[in-house]
Amino acid sequence: MAQHFASLPASISPSITAFSPLLQEQAERQWQRLVELAPDYDNQPEPVRHTLLTLLGLSDFVADSLFKQPELLTKLIASGDLEQAERWPAYQRDLTTLLAEVSDEEALKRILRQFRRSRMLVIAWRELLGHSPVEESFIHLTKLADALICSARDWLYAKQCSELGTPMDGDGNPQPLLILGMGKLGGGELNFSSDIDLIFTFPENGYTVGGRRELANQPFFIKLGQRIINALHQPTQDGQVFRVDMRLRPFGDAGPLAISFAAMEDYYQHHGRNWERYAMVKARVLGPQCEHAVELAEMLRPFVFRRYIDFGVIDGLRQMKAMIAAEVRRKGLEGNIKLGAGGIREVEFIAQALQLIRGGREPALRVRHLPEALAAIAQCGALESAHCDRLLAAYRFLRRVENILQEIGDQQTQTLPTEERDRQRLIAALGFTDWGAFMAHLDEEMAAVHQEFAAVVGEEKEAPAHLEQLWLDLWRTELDAAELEKLLTAQGVAESAPLCAALLRFKEEYKRRQVGPQGRIALDWLMPELLRLVVASEQPSRLFERVCALLTRIFTRSAYLQLLAENPAALRQLVRLCDASHLVSEQLARYPILLDELLDPQHLYHPTPLDQYKPQLRQFLLRIPEEDVEQQMEALRQFKQVQLLRIVAADIAGALPLMKVSDHLTWLAEAITEEVVNQAWAQMSERYGVPPEVAVSGQRGFAVVAYGKLGGIELGYGSDLDLVFLHGGDPNSYTDGRKPIDSRQFYLRLAQRILHLFSTRTPSGILYEIDMRLRPSGDSGLLVSSLSAYEQYQQNEAWTWEHQALVRARPIYGDDAIKAEFARIRRNVLAKVRELPTLAREVREMRHKMRDHLLKAGAGEFDLKQSAGGMVDIEFIAQYLVLAYAASEPDALTRWTDNVRIFDECVMAGVLTLEQAEGLKHAYLEIRNLGHRLNLSEISRKVSDDQLQNERSHVLAVWQQQLGE
Repeated sequence: MAQHFASLPASISPSITAFSPLLQEQAERQWQRLVELAPDYDNQPEPVRHTLLTLLGLSDFVADSLFKQPELLTKLIASGDLEQAERWPAYQRDLTTLLAEVSDEEALKRILRQFRRSRMLVIAWRELLGHSPVEESFIHLTKLADALICSARDWLYAKQCSELGTPMDGDGNPQPLLILGMGKLGGGELNFSSDIDLIFTFPENGYTVGGRRELANQPFFIKLGQRIINALHQPTQDGQVFRVDMRLRPFGDAGPLAISFAAMEDYYQHHGRNWERYAMVKARVLGPQCEHAVELAEMLRPFVFRRYIDFGVIDGLRQMKAMIAAEVRRKGLEGNIKLGAGGIREVEFIAQALQLIRGGREPALRVRHLPEALAAIAQCGALESAHCDRLLAAYRFLRRVENILQEIGDQQTQTLPTEERDRQRLIAALGFTDWGAFMAHLDEEMAAVHQEFAAVVGEEKEAPAHLEQLWLDLWRTELDAAELEKLLTAQGVAESAPLCAALLRFKEEYKRRQVGPQGRIALDWLMPELLRLVVASEQPSRLFERVCALLTRIFTRSAYLQLLAENPAALRQLVRLCDASHLVSEQLARYPILLDELLDPQHLYHPTPLDQYKPQLRQFLLRIPEEDVEQQMEALRQFKQVQLLRIVAADIAGALPLMKVSDHLTWLAEAITEEVVNQAWAQMSERYGVPPEVAVSGQRGFAVVAYGKLGGIELGYGSDLDLVFLHGGDPNSYTDGRKPIDSRQFYLRLAQRILHLFSTRTPSGILYEIDMRLRPSGDSGLLVSSLSAYEQYQQNEAWTWEHQALVRARPIYGDDAIKAEFARIRRNVLAKVRELPTLAREVREMRHKMRDHLLKAGAGEFDLKQSAGGMVDIEFIAQYLVLAYAASEPDALTRWTDNVRIFDECVMAGVLTLEQAEGLKHAYLEIRNLGHRLNLSEISRKVSDDQLQNERSHVLAVWQQQLGE
């Protein structure tokens, strides 16, 4: 012991020799009293005496502990605890041993208090002497509290069961009492002299069994809770274990002391408030984890962490901070390192804000321990690593200051001392030479914290400087139509009358809706800024109505309103996108979770690289358990919508030309199709096993062939997917699973499952509309065909229009072998020798039939798709040319599925002149571009008949030359 004390580095351990005269006098006085109570202390070696004098000068708690139990020092030296950095694993074991001999509650209280004091003495000893970092204190204080609370509960539970019977559920299973540790106890960072915030709960209602009379579970657990509180909270001659605070339970002091899981779930669903969400971030079931603890955590998670990015957190935390600041001012709490600006609470608020905002989407953020939370925040990019490191350094320093303040007298204080002696103690334990140097460092740390707090959480909001009073008045004051119109006209606003009418309609709708207080606050900041942005549009009333259609959908979802109110840049992106496209505004209104994308323009206007759709989708799905089919389906839809919004945004911004837009939409559809097949395969193979040839080769023997726009790499925003399913399995073989079925049935059920995954409507809608009518025999044919049956059908039974469709067909999923076999079949079918007059007649007849059924253009109108000289005519020309001339140029004319490259190959093959091909391509791209723009704004594809005259004339001329009637 003496040797250990003598070896302490002076730079780490405070020393009595460096103390001020005031502290030296205090240490000597306490030493004299200790020697009077225990004369053996006077025989300690000089190094021990030196260390004890240092501690006695620093801490009244250490002195009082040794006064009450002078033998403690000898026991601690013998145990080796003073030198052990990891003592906590023995806490529960030692306490259980001590309580095994206890038979009454008074003895229980005594053991708990003496055990606490002995272990707290070691924690204070090591921290005051600089032997332990603050994290060591966190761990030991928390583990000690866990052991004390759970031991008290377990001992009292056993005793009360012997007195009143054991609480059971309806199935006869014993019901435990679960204790939720809140705040710093839950977060694993208890301070030295902390209150403990607890919530008592039990799994199910029922009745006791084995007692003199039957008792309902709730009163049983309420009585047990009262006994636990008494055992921990009541002051005795040995002191207190902990001050127990139960006010965080449902309904606070007015609520029952213990409630069932069902009652707790109901409370948080219907009555839970924002501050309770913040508190629940750190909630932890104390003691060993069990199935009930897991169930409780899962039940509470949706209340704490919302599925969407939740900016409602910001305003709530800001309001709580304002209330705390008002309390600090009211009580005159000067020098409070917890509640003051830049204090401990602000670090906690920063972490909680970022956890709650993104924790619903980022499981890594659902941690309780603040240092771990900051690491997760840095990892997910919510705050830069350097900022998180700075916060953590400040937090550690502030928590060390807090612990030392409390270790002076075992008092719950976070206020810097005004008495000179305690100031000297604090700076000596921290290693500062004088109070001024300490305060300079403290001010620097707290200023850094407050700067981060202001950046993340902010202060109470004031109107932005650029937001003139006019826009505030337009929203917040009750003006009639004439007054509103006059104000807007004075600002030079176009369409002031329809804009006024739209604004008044929205106000009326707003009054009728149940918008919560958080939502109303958000709208009061959002709407003036929205009006200011809207009036800059060429059609402000149309734009306002588009945005308000979205706002109306999210009235009851205040987090989204707050997202827009808190992020002016996101609101500007929303206005820009809605102004350019009704499609976007409809998509955002239907699926508000997409609003999260507006926060990051860097991603919003830069869609995923083509080769990254598949890996990014796989990464996106990793967070969803494979067995959770519903969540997997929902995640697929969310991924599609997010990617679609990015493509549209880049399209609107002019960052993507039309052909690239189609490329992105096509590659996205292919990635999703592959994942759908993978999921369907996993589900089917788990149930039925796989066909034997699959088990042997590892090849699935299944392919998805894309027709139409997907096959031609010309997908648009609202396009269906035209698909055909093929398999190469042996129809006479059987699967190798628990429920074997023949291979044909396996592939049929696989196809059905794929269609189910595509078409099921989840909260985020369907994935894609799937059209299977191009399969052999159409709607009357099998959902999936074998390769041999498909080839036989194409060679002997298919109509000319089906061969036309085959021109645009390509496999988008499948093994290499089955893809190669499909390519062979397609090439052979397309390259058949055909009678050109017969072929031309059949193509013309199909074109007339389509036009008769589908053309909707009236007098003076041109239907971009179906009118003569339109899109379908161009597609039919390409298909005719392939079917007519592929026999002589099979490699060239069957290579591609898209119109542009088909026309290029036709020039190389001498089928078209360069002038004809370039004219067709130009017409094709112009018509597609115009249709694309109309599609974005969801305007009819019919335009004035005087548009695109030259392009249409060229198409009709080539049609006449190739398929002349």
